[in-house]
Amino acid sequence: MLSRLALLLIVLVLAGCDRPKDGSSAPTTAAEAVPRSNTETAIYKDVSQPTNDRIADLIGRMTTEEKVAQLLSVWSDKHQMESEDYSFDPVKARQIIPHGIGHVARPSEASGNGEPGRTPAQHVAYVNAIQRYLKEETRLGIPALMHEESLHGLAAKDATSWGQPIAVAATFNRGLTRRLYATAARQAASRGVHVVLTPVVDIARDPRWGRVEETLGEDPFLAGEIGLQAVLGFQGDNDRWDPGEVYATLKHMAGHGEPEGGNNIAPANISERTLREVFLYPFRHIVRHGNVRNIMASYNEVNGVPSHANGWMLNDLLRGEWGYRGAVVSDYYGIEELSTRHAVADDLEAAAIGAIRAGIDIELPDAKAFPYLVAAVNSGELNEEILDTAVGRILRQKFERGLFENPYTDPEGALANTPDDDTLVRQAGTEAMILLENDGLLPLEDGLTIALIGPNADRVLHGGYTGEPHHFVTVRQGLEAYAAKHGGKILYAEGSRVTEPGSWYKDPVVPVSLSDDRARIEHAVSVAREADVIVLAVGGNELTSREAWAESHLGDRPSLELMGTQNELIDALSELEIPIVGLVFGGRPLNIRNLAEKSAAVFQCFYLGQETGHSVADVLHGVVAPSGKLPISIPRSAGHIPAYYNYKPTARRGYLLEDVNALYPFGYGLSYTTFEIGPPRLGTDLIPTDGNTTVTVDVTNTGKVTAKEVVQLYIRDNFSSVTRPIKELKGFQKLRLSPGETQAVTFEIGFDQLNYLNADMEYAVEPGTFQLMLGNSSRNGDLKSVTLTVVSQAR
Repeated sequence: MLSRLALLLIVLVLAGCDRPKDGSSAPTTAAEAVPRSNTETAIYKDVSQPTNDRIADLIGRMTTEEKVAQLLSVWSDKHQMESEDYSFDPVKARQIIPHGIGHVARPSEASGNGEPGRTPAQHVAYVNAIQRYLKEETRLGIPALMHEESLHGLAAKDATSWGQPIAVAATFNRGLTRRLYATAARQAASRGVHVVLTPVVDIARDPRWGRVEETLGEDPFLAGEIGLQAVLGFQGDNDRWDPGEVYATLKHMAGHGEPEGGNNIAPANISERTLREVFLYPFRHIVRHGNVRNIMASYNEVNGVPSHANGWMLNDLLRGEWGYRGAVVSDYYGIEELSTRHAVADDLEAAAIGAIRAGIDIELPDAKAFPYLVAAVNSGELNEEILDTAVGRILRQKFERGLFENPYTDPEGALANTPDDDTLVRQAGTEAMILLENDGLLPLEDGLTIALIGPNADRVLHGGYTGEPHHFVTVRQGLEAYAAKHGGKILYAEGSRVTEPGSWYKDPVVPVSLSDDRARIEHAVSVAREADVIVLAVGGNELTSREAWAESHLGDRPSLELMGTQNELIDALSELEIPIVGLVFGGRPLNIRNLAEKSAAVFQCFYLGQETGHSVADVLHGVVAPSGKLPISIPRSAGHIPAYYNYKPTARRGYLLEDVNALYPFGYGLSYTTFEIGPPRLGTDLIPTDGNTTVTVDVTNTGKVTAKEVVQLYIRDNFSSVTRPIKELKGFQKLRLSPGETQAVTFEIGFDQLNYLNADMEYAVEPGTFQLMLGNSSRNGDLKSVTLTVVSQAR
């Protein structure tokens, strides 16, 4: 009976109670009882029983080895469980996962080299074979959770791939975001996948960092709102797991997006106030509103403590203060790195014990450190209650997903990309294009001769974590397809290269020969002479901005300059005095001052997805008006970092002989029409600290083109007990207006918009005046303001 009571206590921890912070526990644990072996009448097999009872019953039947197996994943070793044709072999599996397994990583891959390869039907057949082995040939028949990458679409063969998250954020479109990620959820679930390792809600404050493309930009409110819609797209609105839904994973917690020197995984030396208000804000917001089921710890250290060993962050704050009840997963090899890189554990066993005590529930992607937990429990060094708590969190996902009753997936229902998916991605691409400059040249007339020049003009541009999407339409292909239907002529020349050909995944990055490039420039100039307009596609590529996961695979840069001879190409083409439309692709902001000075129009495109060429053609020719807004400020140079808009009052006094402001600020983006945003109107201009009001503006399309605009609300606490940013985004709404049409946009104002961490580190609204600024960018000249007074009590 004592053993059973201890198990029930553990389940109560899983359901809502805090677990011991120091590893202590009641003297009686599940390990003290002999595991029950009669599974025919087991409670855990009875779907009518409460989930807590099923978890407790199953844990009570498990050996220590079987428990630890639930906290492990298999990735590289899964190829040791395969035949020569990469099909699953249960005989070999008995040597690799004899006690079962918690996760199987990336079952879409077939080759064993880290790249996907299975067709949708093969994908399903493979996961079904694994589940059959686990269900029928392991002692307790516990199925596995299958996880895949899905940063901007399921990273698998023939799936749909839209723009990188930085481009999704540029749309400022909540509904569109949810539809995109619901597309990935349907495709993933149809192939037997249960968990996706996304969305990334790191706040990107250093554009030298190679992972900027994976983020939703520099602003915590925007990342929280767009990240929440991604989670809802994956998981739905409630706890019921409907067909086509999968578990999301928020990552990376925390402080990952402003690494020292812009170097991936470098220390994050951040005050607790900034950590909470900036870097942790999206995590807290989504935990409160999205019921996200997984959170991934980050590689970096925060103020000297690696996130994978940070019990304050993962236990006290995440689970205790915020009430999170899902699982915390390691980043790939993050536990191992506590010993091998951070040097806070002297061996893998110490790393495993430190990680699980800190709140990590499962080791991804391979069993490196956590297998040592068996010995740690058996020796008494690790209290088994901590192990059981982590096991329970993983089992809960399996029970709630219905895997014990139905672990298999119908191969006939496996989904691939469809024409409807193409339409959605094409729309997302158009809404992600940010018009930075336009002297009136755009939109282009039909029938023109266009010289399409540049290293990114005819290149597949997906960015990282992509897989093998169904197709990709290059800019050249898109413009040629448009010209074939509407008249005109496309002349093409490469002009220069960013790097020699390579890939995001593979290691070598080979610089371009300057002499070869200059020959390409000469040829491009000769081609462009015959054109009415030049479309110049420059920027970066997957090799110049990528995740630096090893010293042999780097992706961060100390410079924001265009690589190679791209500026020489810009200079040479500008001498022709033919109008230039610049398209800037790549994963992060670059120094584009030269391009901006010599072009009639410039777009920041980032990565637009598999329909890139069609999206570009639609916007250039005015089929769709651009409506993207910058989710991250574009600095004038690397020396202008940091350039984020929500800085403190003393941060930007100025530079000698240089403008201190961003070249293009957060929230900025032009249209083919003009919008008039009227003066803000408060519902009431005085409220108590616990009160609410509204602010409303009228928005009118004063031009001749139907278009979308993003109305943005910024707030500034004029005087406060601790310093506050000069402005903070607290609301946005995207609307579509016909010429002459006016719509009223209203934002709620209350605690959520006005609070901050006061001098006592408590979230509070202080009495005083608040500046409410509304407009279409964070730039002061684009905002109109009104003052709200907040008093200690109602008058």
